[in-house]
Amino acid sequence: MSDVTEHHDGTRCVRAGLPEPAPGQPFLPGPVFAAPYHLDPWTGPAAAPDGYGRPDNPTRRLLEAAVGELEGGDCRVFASGQAAITGLLLTLLRPGDTVVLPSDGYFAVRAFAADTLEGIGVRVLLAPTAGPHPAFDGVRLVLLETPANPGLDVADVAALAARAHAAGALVAVDNTTATPLGQRPLDLGADVVVASGTKALTGHSDLLLGYVATRSPELRDAVTAWRNVTGAVPGAFDAWLAHRSLATLDLRLARQTANAQALAGLLAGRDDVTGLRWPGLPGDPAHPVAAVQMRRIPGVLCFDLGDAGRVARFLDAARLVAAATSFGGLHTTADRRAQWGDDTPPGFVRLSCGVEDAVDLVADVTAALDASR
Repeated sequence: MSDVTEHHDGTRCVRAGLPEPAPGQPFLPGPVFAAPYHLDPWTGPAAAPDGYGRPDNPTRRLLEAAVGELEGGDCRVFASGQAAITGLLLTLLRPGDTVVLPSDGYFAVRAFAADTLEGIGVRVLLAPTAGPHPAFDGVRLVLLETPANPGLDVADVAALAARAHAAGALVAVDNTTATPLGQRPLDLGADVVVASGTKALTGHSDLLLGYVATRSPELRDAVTAWRNVTGAVPGAFDAWLAHRSLATLDLRLARQTANAQALAGLLAGRDDVTGLRWPGLPGDPAHPVAAVQMRRIPGVLCFDLGDAGRVARFLDAARLVAAATSFGGLHTTADRRAQWGDDTPPGFVRLSCGVEDAVDLVADVTAALDASR
C-alpha cells in the first residue's frame, strides 16, 4: 500500500487503502463473500489471515486501511454508526464510571445512555457541545460530537482534550458531520474517533456503516474484541461499496459545502426563516472555533420554519429537496427532526445539501419557501 500522507485530500481519497497494483487485477478488488474459509489441515487458522468471516474479511480490512489513512489512526468498521458508538461506550465503561455526553448531540446516543448505561450503573452527565462543560475529575470518558447533530454547535476539541487528560479522562469525538476531511480529531488530542459512515463519508445513501479509529493499540484491541464477540460487523458488499465511495469524498464535500454556503446566504436574507445555523457563516456562534479547528465546513445547515405544517408545505413544493432522514448524500434532503422524537422545535429543519448545481438549488428552495408561506 502506497504512502499517501503527503498528498492533498483528493489524491488521498482516491488512493486510500488500495493494494499495490498487480497486472490483471482491478484497482479495488471485488468483495470477498465468505463465512468459513479453507483451513490448513495441520496448522489451522495460523496459516492464513482469514479463518472465519465474523472476525476476518479482506474486503473489510482494505476499507479499514482506507478510513484509517484518512483519520490518521487504526480503524475498525462496524455494521452502523450506532453499533460503533454503543460498542465503544460498552467497551470503555464499567459500573461506577462516569461519562460526559453531549446534551445536543444525536438523540439515539442519549437514549442508549438512559436505557442501558444508567441501567448498568454508569453515571451519565450531559453538557452542551458549546459548553459549559462540567469538571472532568473522576470522569472516565468525555464524548464530543462536533459539529453537533442536528444543531451544528462546535466544540473546541484541543482545549477540552487538554482539560480531560489533565483530569485522567479519555476523549472520544463523533466525527460524523465533519468527516476526516473536515477535521482530524486525533490530531487535535482526542484518544478515539467514532462516526457513522452511512452519511457523508460514503455519501450515496445506499449502505449502513460505522467506525472507530484510534492511535492507541490498547483501545484498538479492546474495540476489536468487542466487535468480534458481539458480531457487529458490516457485510462484505457494504464494505466494498463504502471503499468505492471514498474516492469521490473530496469532490462531493466540495460541492456540498458550496451549496450550503449559497443556501445559507439565501436563508439569512429571509424574514420568514429563523434560527439559521451554519458554522461557515461569520456571524454564526460556532464560526470562531470552526474557522480555526475545521479544514472545511460540512454541507449541512439548520433553520426553523415555525411549525410542522409549513415544513410539510415547503417539502411538498420543493422539487430538488426530498423529505428524508440521515444526511450527507448526493441528493439534497430535509428532515423535520421533531418527528423522530428529537428534542427540537416542531418547525426545526436540518437540511443536507446534495451535489446539485447551486443556482438550481437556490431557485428551488426560494420558490418552495415562497409557496409555503
